[in-house]
Parts: sequence; structure tokens; C-alpha cells
Amino acid sequence: MNKKRITLLAVALLSVLTASCTNLWHDMLGSNVRQGVSSSLVDYLYPEGEIPPTNDQNTPNLQLPLRVGLAFVPSYSNNVEGLSEANKNLLLEKVKASFSTRDYIKDITVIPDTYLRSGKGFKTVDQVSRLYGLDVIALVSYDQVAHVDDTKSSILYWTVVGAYLVKGSKNDVQTFVDTAIFDVKTHKLLFRAPGINKVEGTSTLVNSPEHMRKAREEGFSLAMSDMTTNLENELEIFKDRIKSDKSVTVTHRDGYGGGGSFGFVSILLLIGFVFINSFLFYRAKQRM
Repeated sequence: MNKKRITLLAVALLSVLTASCTNLWHDMLGSNVRQGVSSSLVDYLYPEGEIPPTNDQNTPNLQLPLRVGLAFVPSYSNNVEGLSEANKNLLLEKVKASFSTRDYIKDITVIPDTYLRSGKGFKTVDQVSRLYGLDVIALVSYDQVAHVDDTKSSILYWTVVGAYLVKGSKNDVQTFVDTAIFDVKTHKLLFRAPGINKVEGTSTLVNSPEHMRKAREEGFSLAMSDMTTNLENELEIFKDRIKSDKSVTVTHRDGYGGGGSFGFVSILLLIGFVFINSFLFYRAKQRM
């Protein structure tokens, strides 16, 4: 066998090995893959398929200022990418910061979902609520689906260079979160607010897992931001609704003067105070 044939055989063998290795990476790193993670509020609160009781006769009484709990509904998947315990806490702290300045809220407690994993149903919710002394609890459930698909450029993945340099993988992540606010004593759903987001992008084969991890984190963050905005709107609608349908009563704790739409009496007193002081100042000026 001459030297030229040996060289051609070596090149052919190297090409086959390179293609095989790249194909192996392709299979390991994922292509045309669909992955999803979720937590179900209904499955958590009614694990045995129970029918929610009719509690129309139970009128919640919100005693202001409120003590609020905020927690993710546990997922029993062993691998929830993009939503680690640290990331959950960070996202809930951002939601907390958006509502902590409301004067009708005494405090907001971020509850680790490990506390809710000890059991299911309202029995566990009641135990956690008693532990923290909560009036209402906000439970955040989620559903996230991630897709990895090949583009036409992915044919270049058969070369080692292509796997590192060509963005032939299309990644998209769709995220849905939903926050349901319950009165602790009556277990009645007060209101809810959703949040949605879709993140799209392309990446190289080698960078696809890291790109997907970041896309999942971004998806949860943006969906939670959308939910927070909707939650503020739904809160205003809720405050207007309970004035007319009387589905919820509102009382004040000792020493609380109220604020916002809940503090109408305080606003009237303030206006009266300003009016009286202005009148007294005017009379004093006339006498000078």
C-alpha cells in the first residue's frame, strides 16, 4: 500500500470518527427534545381528587393590616431546571418587595416550599399558616415547557468546528405561572393572577445546555414579573368588587387607621384636619 493510499485512508477514518463523535455529542446534548416541569395547585390542595367544598356561606373577614404568606406550590419532580431553591426565594422576594409598602399589609413572609412538602391539602397549608400566623396565603404554581430543535445550519454539526461555532440549535422556553390568594380561615379563593412569557434563541450544539438553563431562568423571572403586574391590577379589582358584592368583610386591628381604598375614614379625617387648620390660619391672619 503506497503512502498516498495510507494518507487517504487515514483522512477517511478520521472523518468517520469525527462525525461519530459529533453525532454522539448531538445525542447527549439534545436535539428535537421537549422537556417540561410543572406544579399543580389543584393536585396539591386536593390530592385524592376531592371536590372543593361550597363555602358560599363562609364569608372571609380580612383583618387589616394583613399578614401574608407567599410560597411556591411544590413540584415533585427531582429536576426542576431554572428554578432552584435559591432562585425561588429570589423571585418571591421580588414579588414581596412590590407589595411590602402597602399600608394594609402588616408583613409578607416568604415560605420555603420544603415546609409545604411535608404533606398535601389544606391541612398542610393550615399548619404552615398557624406557624407563621398568616391571614392569607398566596400559592404560586407553574408550568414550563422547553423545546430544542435543529435548524438547517445544524448539518454542520457533523464537523467538530461546526458543533462549536455554528448556531444550529433553536431553543424556546414557554413559561406560565399562576398565583392564587386564599383566605386561611375559610380556604376561600379571593382572587388569582397569571403571568406568561416566551423566550426564544439559537445556540451552538456545545453551548445548548447552558443556553437552555439561562433561558429557563429568564423565563421564570419574566413570567413572575408579568404575574406581579397582573396581581396589582387584580388586587385593585378585588377591592372594588368586595365593596359591591359583600363577599368579603373588612375589619381593622387595634391601632390600625387604614389606607388606600381601605382607609376612606382616615382620608376624610385628614381632609377635615387640613380644612380646619386652614380656616384657623385665615381667621388669625384677618385679626392681624
